[in-house]
Amino acid sequence: MNLPFSKTRRVGNTVYLAGEIGFDADGKVPAGIEAQTRNIFERLKATLETEGLTLANVVSATCYLTDTSDFAEFNRVYAEYFSDPLPVRTTVQSGLMIDAKVEITVIAEA
Repeated sequence: MNLPFSKTRRVGNTVYLAGEIGFDADGKVPAGIEAQTRNIFERLKATLETEGLTLANVVSATCYLTDTSDFAEFNRVYAEYFSDPLPVRTTVQSGLMIDAKVEITVIAEA
């Protein structure tokens, strides 16, 4: 699908990443929140690497969950990917444009 937005955008020392959905290697979204969240972080890591960055460069994350009952499991997986200093974060319940449980977008400092 060709969508009208950039995957990344660098402005000065700040890199903005478009929202990621937890697609697997086959382009499908797995059923569970854990698998989707892990796939998202692997995709974010790969995108950050194209900019010469890692998850340690992330300063802000915005997370969209379709079901608030997934919050605890999402949070557990999310915590595995970051260490101190943790990025600031906003998490909201939201409908998504793709049939998925979670979408995450991040801002990183270069």
